[in-house]
Amino acid sequence: MDVSHLPLDLAGLLALAGGLGWAAGLRLYTVIFVVGMVGYLGIAELPPGLRILQHPLVFGAAGLMLFVEFFADKIPLLDSAWDTVHTFIRVPAGAALAAMVFGGQGLEWQTAMAVLGGTLAAGTHFTKASARAMINTSPEPFSNIAASTGEDVVVLTGLWLMFAHPWVMLGLLVLMVALMVWLLPRLWRGIMALINRLSLPRWSAGSNP
Repeated sequence: MDVSHLPLDLAGLLALAGGLGWAAGLRLYTVIFVVGMVGYLGIAELPPGLRILQHPLVFGAAGLMLFVEFFADKIPLLDSAWDTVHTFIRVPAGAALAAMVFGGQGLEWQTAMAVLGGTLAAGTHFTKASARAMINTSPEPFSNIAASTGEDVVVLTGLWLMFAHPWVMLGLLVLMVALMVWLLPRLWRGIMALINRLSLPRWSAGSNP
């Protein structure tokens, strides 16, 4: 769908800022690569603050990292190690991308969007990482592949909606935030219960004379 004619009104900017923050927590390199290609190919007009992404060096580097992540994210245990490292990358990147959407709109808008984008990126990142940690309790690789492929599809769909149907994207962001608020504590409780079960035998064995 050609979305180059769509205006970048406030709803569109908010959907793009929130959507990029949300998606960066799942697939940062996909976000940078796809958005950069969208601008480079003229599929849609990017806000001035995001046009740096359409430079071939930028989306080319993102494409290389996307290739690596595509496989790393589908291998059990390696996906969790990848997520751990990217805790320090996805969250600030999500904040930066959201702020860049409002580049030129004033420091107050950029600061507010940085907070929004960083929060959404943190929520999706920790939800993803927690879910993957639970999935990795199963020795078979197929659940990891299915989960990773599902995330690929969700992010690509979200990127399309950000440009083509911003109001739909805004509504979905509200629903996804509610889902993360409900799901994340349950995932953490599951992880802590698993850690306790794994550490209990060692503790019990160590306490015996």
